[in-house]
Amino acid sequence: MIERSPLFNAISYAMMVIGFLIVVTPFWVVLVAASQSLSEIARVPMSLWPSAHLWENIEAAWNRADLGPKLLNSLIVALGVTFGKITIAALSAFSIVFFNYRARMVCFWMIFVTLMLPLEVRIVPTYSIAANALSPFQTLLDTLGLTGLISALTGVEVSLNWNLLNSYTGLILPLVATATGTFLYRQFFMTVPDELVEASKMDGSGPMRFFFDVLIPLSRTNMLALATIMFVSSWNQYLWPLLVTTDRENYGTVVMQLKALIPAQNGTPDWNVTMAGALIIMLPPLVIVALAQRWFVRGLISRDK
Repeated sequence: MIERSPLFNAISYAMMVIGFLIVVTPFWVVLVAASQSLSEIARVPMSLWPSAHLWENIEAAWNRADLGPKLLNSLIVALGVTFGKITIAALSAFSIVFFNYRARMVCFWMIFVTLMLPLEVRIVPTYSIAANALSPFQTLLDTLGLTGLISALTGVEVSLNWNLLNSYTGLILPLVATATGTFLYRQFFMTVPDELVEASKMDGSGPMRFFFDVLIPLSRTNMLALATIMFVSSWNQYLWPLLVTTDRENYGTVVMQLKALIPAQNGTPDWNVTMAGALIIMLPPLVIVALAQRWFVRGLISRDK
């Protein structure tokens, strides 16, 4: 145990204050800039005290970038990706931990290795599959010669095609797998006592009843922690929505729409409106983190299972 001393306490508080300032300063600058007028934000040096034009700038940003529908799109995508990640991670970890088959650890390590392959690395093949999600099955049929056989026997040309571009499915489905979530669920499920599993079997519970009635309630804090991480990550996703949507009017997300608020090269440098838009965009994940922070911390550090 670390012995307390006035010097150590002073250093600890100083480090916490420095860390707090590093984290909060950018948010404060955005808030201040969003509340200033054009002349105030163009002043050098810019004042670091809020002004009285916040709601005026928010209204201008909201109307200029059409943020209402884009916020709805981002909410649909973030909730869909979060739900999908939690569901797939929980089921895959459940299979790896509680089912005894030879390839389970191979499957786990194959999933875990994908942590080294972020979306940016696999963006081209992912986009290729999103352009036609059934292309692997079409390739398999062509390789086995089944396409020609079916065509010869029935006269029907088999052409499988499922285009996910410019759709909520395309925005959500390629992002729902998560190695991080699978790893976190696996680590938690491994702490479940064997006696609980045996008691559930003696009570007549099947695998899925044990999963829903026992494991899911026990993993509530882990689920909320993972949901918080995944919601924020999905909300801030920029590259994939930018690539998979060309119909930005109907399927554009709010993070992509921030570009519409950036002043043109020879236009009016109204960065106050841009910062007001950034403030609107960052509020939903901040609210989620603020509301779920207690369960988020408990889900990451709790060991009382």
